[in-house]
Amino acid sequence: MTDDAAVLPREGETRSAADLPLDPMPRVFGGLSGRLLWLTVIFVMLAEILIFVPTVANMRDGWLRDRLDTAAAAGIVIDGLQPAELPRAVQDDTLLATGTKVIALRKDGTSRLLAAIDVPPQVDEQIDLAAQTPLISMRDSLETLVFGGNRIMRVYGPIGESDMIIELVMSDKALHKAMLSFSRDMFILSLMISLITAFLIYVSINRMMIKPIRRLTRGMQIFSEHPEDPGRLFSPGKEKGELAVAGRHLTSMQVELQRTLKQQKNLADLGLAVSKINHDMRNILASAQLMSDRLVDVEDPMVRSFAPKLLRTIDRAVEYSTEVLAYGQAREAAPKRRRIRLGGLCQEVRDMLALDPDGDIEYLDQIPADLEVDADSEQMFRVIHNLCRNAVQALAQSDDVDPLLGRRVSVTAQRVGSVVGITIDDTGPGMPRKARENLFSAFRGSARSGGTGLGLVIARELVLAHGGTIGLVEKPGPGTQFRIEIPDRPVSFEDYRARA
Repeated sequence: MTDDAAVLPREGETRSAADLPLDPMPRVFGGLSGRLLWLTVIFVMLAEILIFVPTVANMRDGWLRDRLDTAAAAGIVIDGLQPAELPRAVQDDTLLATGTKVIALRKDGTSRLLAAIDVPPQVDEQIDLAAQTPLISMRDSLETLVFGGNRIMRVYGPIGESDMIIELVMSDKALHKAMLSFSRDMFILSLMISLITAFLIYVSINRMMIKPIRRLTRGMQIFSEHPEDPGRLFSPGKEKGELAVAGRHLTSMQVELQRTLKQQKNLADLGLAVSKINHDMRNILASAQLMSDRLVDVEDPMVRSFAPKLLRTIDRAVEYSTEVLAYGQAREAAPKRRRIRLGGLCQEVRDMLALDPDGDIEYLDQIPADLEVDADSEQMFRVIHNLCRNAVQALAQSDDVDPLLGRRVSVTAQRVGSVVGITIDDTGPGMPRKARENLFSAFRGSARSGGTGLGLVIARELVLAHGGTIGLVEKPGPGTQFRIEIPDRPVSFEDYRARA
């Protein structure tokens, strides 16, 4: 069995990111800093190569100009001795001093041979220093550097500001040797400059970027091992700059993640507790349902009036308990939609609110009697009941109510095309700012002290399951207003044909 088999999950087994082994931090010269160091060396060397070509061209032109000036000085002296002839020994010394084979002077349209030894049969290269351009000079310099050493060249140019032209015929061996020596020195100097520059850049970048990045990475690795441990939070420090801002954001994200993980754990524990309580509550409700069935046989008119409502309430509670226990999760079952009278549903909501007829809270139902909505009756009842119950509780707990408006909860609805809009409005104190910012968030979006905010979460989930929308409406006066829109289900062509 290989080592890889120890880290691979078994068949049917899944692993979270926290279970996977962490990648080790790269070494200093093997990570980003090392690559930055080598890239700096390479780029500096490339820059030196671009500088080297014109530099070696200038060196070549200067070397040739020095030889031409030396020969020109000797040529003027020799030319002044006319008509006497220069001795052979003096000619040899002059040619040796200038490193040439032939020296000629062109004056007044005539050319005079001043000194010559071992005249070559042919010339391989013609160089006019007066006509040299930068591009031509760089091209000829590279050619001499690569292919030179055994070629004969003819070099000529003017003497100062006069019209005299000095000409030299010489081997390029000395020039080639000087250029190689110059190139070697340039390479050593460039390498030293690139290494020094790379080291300085490396030290600076490593201090400003690499170390903070490695610190951030290490902080994330330490936190990922045990994200629930508060002692593993990243400490951003007091530095300035973009990486310091990233560190502070990382700390904020870790704090928020710990809060979320703690909340998820609490929700999991709460879900387990609710399942246990719900199991026993279902049994209690089932017993209550059996006993309430006997109320139908009682002859008392008052009992007969509230018995059906009590039976519907117990039946609804039993159904909710059964669905929660069977599903075992926080998600709701898919809605069983059909056409229902919205007015009758809102009347049941009013009965469930159990408002005191002599109390100061008024419930207004302004829904047309023939208005129908395509929805699940039980889920739509929960939506409207949750919103109305929140409104009633807000009115009951608040002393800041406009006496002209009174304490009132109103439910209105209308159909526009295939969409039914339902508005639930109250004259209470309104939604606090914190509740608005965390609207439809469990345990954070409650508008009253001690509330959980689950009513709005449940209402939103049920409305979205119907393909509708729910939102808080801004109103000029006091109170809170919610708007619900439930669209009809699209009718398939087969259903339309069947109905027709």
